[in-house]
Amino acid sequence: MSSVPENAPEHCPGTNSEDAGKASACAGCPNQQVCSSGAVRAPDPDLDAVKERLASIKYKILVLSGKGGVGKSTVTAMIARALALDDSREVGILDIDICGPSQPRVLGAEEEKVHSSGTGWSPVYVAENLAVMSIGFLLNSADDAVIWRGPKKNGMIKQFLRDVDWGSLDFLVVDTPPGTSDEHLSIVQYLSAAQPVAAIIVTTPQEVALLDVRKEITFCRKVNIPIIGIVENMTTFVCPKCKTETAIFPATTGGGLKLASDSGLPLLGQLPLDPRVAQACDYGKNFLTEEPDAPATSAYKHIARKIMEYCQTHSEQQS
Repeated sequence: MSSVPENAPEHCPGTNSEDAGKASACAGCPNQQVCSSGAVRAPDPDLDAVKERLASIKYKILVLSGKGGVGKSTVTAMIARALALDDSREVGILDIDICGPSQPRVLGAEEEKVHSSGTGWSPVYVAENLAVMSIGFLLNSADDAVIWRGPKKNGMIKQFLRDVDWGSLDFLVVDTPPGTSDEHLSIVQYLSAAQPVAAIIVTTPQEVALLDVRKEITFCRKVNIPIIGIVENMTTFVCPKCKTETAIFPATTGGGLKLASDSGLPLLGQLPLDPRVAQACDYGKNFLTEEPDAPATSAYKHIARKIMEYCQTHSEQQS
């Protein structure tokens, strides 16, 4: 990361400055406390090890939202499954929602355990070309609570990035917790040393969600993480019987479409609220292959194509 983030407030001292978090320009910044603590400035000796480990992963994609309950984990799993529909692509999912890991259940791998070898931890494969790593695999029981402070959570994230033997991947999709806190700063710090990395922002149509999602967009711009685009989840409810669509969460202020326009970002897609998606995730099924003709399946495939187009364009620009 650069010492002065893009779109930082005027007179921002930068994350590497001794005045970081202490200058008058830092007042009101959501990261003021973290900057003043020195967590951002301290060099990490493991950065090179993380960079080397992730060198064989072509694209790292963060799935973010400032708001909880917008379906971020479901979107992460479904996008990864959509990318993995092509057998020639190798895809991984990294679940860094340390206190609320849901990927093992969503992907039907709750009973699996992580194995270690001389090359590191082996991720759990839910398909021949789709692997996942989550703290959920390290717990004795799915009911166990992870009651950790920030430093221990950050250490776990670093261990996932440094010690998991992903092999060669085309895409690593990262499921994150809501907010812009320790876990986000930690993953950004490590992934920024292993470019390319970009983010997808997930929202729902109602203004109460958009309020927090705007903060997440600001966070990405402050820490120099490019945003691929916005995904609006639960746009309408689709009745599985009669196929009628109803706006359960009315877009009183314009929803994801207006947010994308105001932010200068593309709207990658609008996902219907289909109860069959939730049911498939509860049972660890692949909705995309179970319901190939569903509107949600078409929407996820469209989003996956947009992601691949972005990554291809980015690669061409860098070459």
